[in-house]
Amino acid sequence: MTEATTTARHSLWSEAIPHGRFPALTGETAVDVAVVGGGITGVTTALLLKRAGLRVALVEADRVGSGVSGNNTAKVTALQSTVYSTIEHKHDAETAAAYADGNTAAVERVASLVSELGIDCDLRRMPAYTFAFDEAGRAAIEQEAQAAARAGLPVTRDRGELMGVPFAVADAVRLDDQLAIHPVKYVRGLAEVVDGDGSRVYEAGRVLRIEDGKPTRVHTDRGTVVAERVVVATHYPILDRGLYFARLEPVRSYCVAVRLASGTPPTGLSISAGSSPTWSLASAGDLLIVSGQGHATGSAPGEPYEELTKFAAEHWDIAEVTHRWSAQDPTSYDNLPMIGPYTPGSTTLYGATGFMKWGLSNGTMAAEVLTDLIVGRDNPLAARFSPHRLTLGSTPKLAKLNAKVAADLVGDRLKSAEVDSVADVPVGEARVVRDGSGKAGVYRDEAGGVHGVSLRCTHLGCLVRFNPAERSWDCPCHGSRFDVDGAVLEGPATKPLPRRDPS
Repeated sequence: MTEATTTARHSLWSEAIPHGRFPALTGETAVDVAVVGGGITGVTTALLLKRAGLRVALVEADRVGSGVSGNNTAKVTALQSTVYSTIEHKHDAETAAAYADGNTAAVERVASLVSELGIDCDLRRMPAYTFAFDEAGRAAIEQEAQAAARAGLPVTRDRGELMGVPFAVADAVRLDDQLAIHPVKYVRGLAEVVDGDGSRVYEAGRVLRIEDGKPTRVHTDRGTVVAERVVVATHYPILDRGLYFARLEPVRSYCVAVRLASGTPPTGLSISAGSSPTWSLASAGDLLIVSGQGHATGSAPGEPYEELTKFAAEHWDIAEVTHRWSAQDPTSYDNLPMIGPYTPGSTTLYGATGFMKWGLSNGTMAAEVLTDLIVGRDNPLAARFSPHRLTLGSTPKLAKLNAKVAADLVGDRLKSAEVDSVADVPVGEARVVRDGSGKAGVYRDEAGGVHGVSLRCTHLGCLVRFNPAERSWDCPCHGSRFDVDGAVLEGPATKPLPRRDPS
């Protein structure tokens, strides 16, 4: 089996991202709606708004499809682990049914857009499964099957006979006719249609601030978009107004793609329930995709890629691990997505977040809701998924999230592990080094080069921690991530970590 060090450190899907397809924004441009973020939520929203007759400018910090939409398991499904039993428990059966309606419609919207626009994105109809490894997990499957059925999904039960996995399954709930796609080809296919006829797609321009007003001005590091309305579709909101960071918990998960020496990948989209850790299984051509090993962003990741590879090797005959990648997902305090006006009562600024690792369907659903709100159509999901709803039963979860942030703000300043000097930083690792009266994060690369940055996150000042699995500095408070030279990898931060050169 190929050693992990030779495995590609990018997603299986990102290889489909071309260089230089869409231009960078320069100067100032005026449109009806500016959309910030080139993932599935932003691109789908831009397309639907353009179809409604509006001029749209889509602004992406890197390249369209390079974010979470290009770093997932490529599942587009309304059956999502144990989401329906969770929503029923935290809310009610009516809310679970609304979530099912929105996600079912989103699955079909993706399929119809692929067909209508002729997007070559390897779309396949496949069953989705939530399964239990053993008898101990059967209760979770039973609860999810019943909740999903009450929500209106045509689920069935089996013991995994048709999942195509080489291990025993105690129980499973199944939903047919879900989708597997190449997410980057799909998102970029939509973007090609957005660009033109008065609407534009811009890449390589990070949004630094937004002046909310009439009109609203979106300032990037390259230029400015002036618009009547703005949609912030950056996965995790990049603006502090609305207090989203106090109501979201970012979690990072990992994936490996494996080529098999013999046997075949699974025939469905599968995820385990009722046991820990969770294992998610999918396929792409002749490759097996195994994902999981989730942890709160900024906490110790352990050895996620090694664990995923070990699981694959225990059950399949592996020839090589071809790709490794990870993604980050925010979950709201009450386990529902947040879609709608960015602040209470706003008619100029909108956003969407909290997709709980199911962004390909939830992002599409969000695009439908946002479009209806902006063009003045009624949408039955708008009030239920409003970012400003109050869920009293989830108040303890909200308090716990903010207590964690407080602990990270204070605790890290008291117990950060340090070394005496840069000379004490091992090759391929990072350490905290005293830098005058402060501290610096120092990484030493395999060639011996030293990369030093400030440890203070540029969002709200938490101290970042090094993630050895991804060679990144991650913020435990709100999920911002930076590379070893301080460049922003993931928001809500928009400014890089300052460079440091500790002696």
